[in-house]
Order: sequence, then C-alpha cells, then structure tokens
Amino acid sequence: MANHKSALKRHRQSLKRRARNRISKTRIKNTVKAVRMAIEENDVTKAQEALKSATSLLDKAARTNVIHARQAQRRVARLQVAVNKIGQ
Repeated sequence: MANHKSALKRHRQSLKRRARNRISKTRIKNTVKAVRMAIEENDVTKAQEALKSATSLLDKAARTNVIHARQAQRRVARLQVAVNKIGQ
C-alpha cells in the first residue's frame, strides 16, 4: 500500500475512475448484446433502435476515454454492417 499522501490520493482517484469506467463498460456490453439479439431474431426495427443507443454509448465512452476512439468506431461499424445485412 502507498505511504505518501499524494500516492494515497492517486489510489483513491483510481478506484473512483475504475468504478465509473466499469459502469460505462457494463452498459456498453448490455446494449451491444441487445443489438446482437435483435440481429439473431431478424428484427430490423428493434436492431436499429438498439444500434442507435449502442452508438451513443460507444461514442460517449470514447469521448470520456473509457475506451479508445478507434475501438468505438470499429465496434459501431461492425454492428452497422450486421444490421444492414438483415435489413436487405
């Protein structure tokens, strides 16, 4: 465990950030899962609605540095391709 005052503060801050990031990542996982479930059910409207919310969450996570910006772009692009396939 840290002994310096500044190191203790940094540890407290990292715990807060970790908790915040875990919440965000859990929301992302759940919404991406909802998109994939809608794709499996071939429900285009449900998939598009879920994709819209997943895109929003992924972009927000990228803006707040929870995930890397390119990872967010890649995941959105792949989900979009999958939704477009069932829409045809």
